[in-house]
Amino acid sequence: MSSPTSGSEPQPSSVSPQVQRVALYAVASGLTPLIPVPFLDEYALRRVREGMVRSILRERSFSPPDRTITVLAGLHPREGSRLQQFASKTALFSLRLTWRKAYKRLATAIWVKDCVDMASVSLHHGYLLQHALERGDLDANSLASEEVPRRVHAAIDAACKELDARPVNQALRRLFAGSRLLLSELTKALESWNGAPRTPLEGEEQEVASLAERLAASMWEERGYFQSLESLYARHLQAR
Repeated sequence: MSSPTSGSEPQPSSVSPQVQRVALYAVASGLTPLIPVPFLDEYALRRVREGMVRSILRERSFSPPDRTITVLAGLHPREGSRLQQFASKTALFSLRLTWRKAYKRLATAIWVKDCVDMASVSLHHGYLLQHALERGDLDANSLASEEVPRRVHAAIDAACKELDARPVNQALRRLFAGSRLLLSELTKALESWNGAPRTPLEGEEQEVASLAERLAASMWEERGYFQSLESLYARHLQAR
């Protein structure tokens, strides 16, 4: 039996429902860079983000057009073009043939950073989308077209870019760096560069759920951070 949670750790019941709802999608987004097939990882990320938006809106009985879902989900490619991404992975493969240990350290660091970046974007955007709904910035009428959702998404994006995300990203980095699932997938990807679709591990769903629970608890410790994020969103929306 696991040891009881210490008094200094947040209890699950105290974690913000907003963070709980998006934590699972954030973890799922963070795992998409582990897909070893070029372009398929981007497709998987888009599906996860659109699924998060649909889930958040469905909780309020909203069923907007697919195009509105796409607008609110946004397109957030990794830094550089897809061609640059592919070229960087090819360069890593060449490095592996020459300096195996150095390659493994470098590739692991790059992949973990990619996982953190993708999880962070989904966490921030999902949290602020729920906040926008609570404020009444989106309703059934405005969701029927793209104009208001586009303004809301632009304000969300601007707020996320303005606030220093290091407190959240550091927590995500610790979470992913200690993940058995992520480290196992990284090892397989580094040992065999064949671009084959990944096979789900036994107990993978349980670990993803556990990662999401720990992420939600960690994020609850950053309540002041999310309050600042809400204020920035409101300011950017008002300016549009």
